Amino acid sequence: MPKDTNLPDDVGEAARRLGEVRPMRRGSLSERYMKCGQPGCHCREEGRSRHGPYFSLTRAEGGKTRSRYLSAEQAQIARRQVQAGQEFRERVEACWRACERWADAEIDAVAAASEAEAAKKGGSQRPSRRKSRARSKRW
Repeated sequence: MPKDTNLPDDVGEAARRLGEVRPMRRGSLSERYMKCGQPGCHCREEGRSRHGPYFSLTRAEGGKTRSRYLSAEQAQIARRQVQAGQEFRERVEACWRACERWADAEIDAVAAASEAEAAKKGGSQRPSRRKSRARSKRW
């Protein structure tokens, strides 16, 4: 990242935190218990009985939902990766907010400078009002 001498501390810190990468992913992890539908299976005969847990990793990609079943061991790893992805997204948003404050300050500085210049020149005069034409007195 190029060094900017005018870089505010909060922007620099937010940008530095974006560089802290680790395995991460978008999407969500869910744990499900399901009925199988096999004749004679206990899940079909008993009202609350289910098979599982089954772990499913799901995310939207190109307008489609993509899902993948995982083992319990894989689900533990994926849970950490999804959490890391959410934390990264929060860091990206924090960086955006810091950069937008910086951008606002840059714009406000130009406005303040032009106001100071106008005050130094004595301010601007009001524009003259245009006089209306004399109307004829005929009906």
